[in-house]
Amino acid sequence: MHGRVKVRTTEEERERKKKEHALKVRAYRAAMGRILKKRDAGELDDEMLGLTVQILHRNPDVSTLWNIRRECVLEKINQLAAAATESSKSDEGQAEAEAESAAKPVEQEDKLQSVYGQELTLTEQCLMVNPKSYNAWHHRCWTLEHNPQADWEREVQLCNKYLKYDERNFHTWDYRRYVTAKAAVPAEQELDFCTEKIKVNFSNYSSWHHRSLLLPKLYPNEQRDRPMSEEKLQEELEMVLTAAFTDPNDSSAWFYQRWLLGGGAQADQPPKVVAFRMGATGAVVAFNKPCPDFEQFRVELASNEHMWKLESWQPADSRRTTWRTQTSIDYQKDESYCLKLAEQEIKLLPLPTGDGAFYFVPPHAASSCSKELFEELQTQLQSCYDLLEYEPDSKWTLLTSALLMRAIDVTANHERSLDHLVQLQKVDALREGYYKDLAASWTLELELAKWVTSTEFPKRFELSAESALTSLPYGQYLAIADELELPAKLKEELGDRLPLTFAELKL
Repeated sequence: MHGRVKVRTTEEERERKKKEHALKVRAYRAAMGRILKKRDAGELDDEMLGLTVQILHRNPDVSTLWNIRRECVLEKINQLAAAATESSKSDEGQAEAEAESAAKPVEQEDKLQSVYGQELTLTEQCLMVNPKSYNAWHHRCWTLEHNPQADWEREVQLCNKYLKYDERNFHTWDYRRYVTAKAAVPAEQELDFCTEKIKVNFSNYSSWHHRSLLLPKLYPNEQRDRPMSEEKLQEELEMVLTAAFTDPNDSSAWFYQRWLLGGGAQADQPPKVVAFRMGATGAVVAFNKPCPDFEQFRVELASNEHMWKLESWQPADSRRTTWRTQTSIDYQKDESYCLKLAEQEIKLLPLPTGDGAFYFVPPHAASSCSKELFEELQTQLQSCYDLLEYEPDSKWTLLTSALLMRAIDVTANHERSLDHLVQLQKVDALREGYYKDLAASWTLELELAKWVTSTEFPKRFELSAESALTSLPYGQYLAIADELELPAKLKEELGDRLPLTFAELKL
């Protein structure tokens, strides 16, 4: 009817979009065909740059086009360098052209900066189309790395601008870490920036992560058993609790709090020896994490009178956390022994049977803390209890309260923390396996700590049938034992993944 806008039917709209798509595909194929033909002919010129722009403006994620642009940029740089060399040769011996010659380097530099500027402008335009384009961000980094006069401070300001549009874009945060390092921005200034962004939006994984990288540098913990100094840790716990309770269902603050409660500063440390045992015919060593290149280490065993070089190490498990060697050692029980490898020097203890020596440190030994930090942990735990009264099925509150219990007293709160994990298996059924594995880890940590004080240590390790475990984390710690008494159901579950004992290694 007259005076009314015609509304297309679904079929008409579908047909229209189909035709538009066909036209775009045809144009894309024609442009790509022309680009690849010019590339094969070695025509890395301005026309080539123009053709790539047409496509990248619409789709910044065509990696091939960015690679071609880099070839074009390098060609232009080489041409400018060749022109400068030729110009300097032609000007030799011509005194009247001295002033003109002095101006040429400036002109050459301006042309060079123009080349880099075009690339930076293009990446900005492409990032407006897709702020999460890996290719566009990478090309921007590449351009700046090749430019000796890159303006890093401008790049920091660009990050500020983009983070106003989307404060959670992890691409921008990653790029920000890159450019702030180049611009030598003080870590204190970056921490303040992080705080501002978190105050704007607590649900900002990237900002919390950025914060976790800065704090260990600004407030180091000398013992390295906590992510940062206790004073700063207490402040962070207070701040993150406010964020977590603002929206208990948002996971970002809870994740950060979990990092605070754990040994976050240990994540980047190299593998560490946690168990070692030697006998007359060989030795076994276990690490807290995989050590794939251990056979390249220089390992020595020293006594009061002798020195043995332990070589020909072979992995004893698929994860390469446990290694063994068959080396004849003249063990004398009246001598003291020391293991030397990498930067570690470990004093060994004699076996009760007098036929060898060993070393053992249980996983995740509890860290002591100041009275102030202890009180803060208790306050946070009570706050979690209060919240659970109103929201008993709040998954993050259940998990965090269990972690707080362990931070306060691992042994006293063990059973109660496991009860929370059982409840989590019902509340968050999709992650039931994760909570079972976490329960297994916590149980083994406690059992290994108790094993050290038992009369059967280190010869025999026994795990109660009541533990109901379905996995055996920290299996490498048991390599020094001669006997393992595990529940039949767990043995069946592990199958060929059952850890080998010292006796079974047949050293």
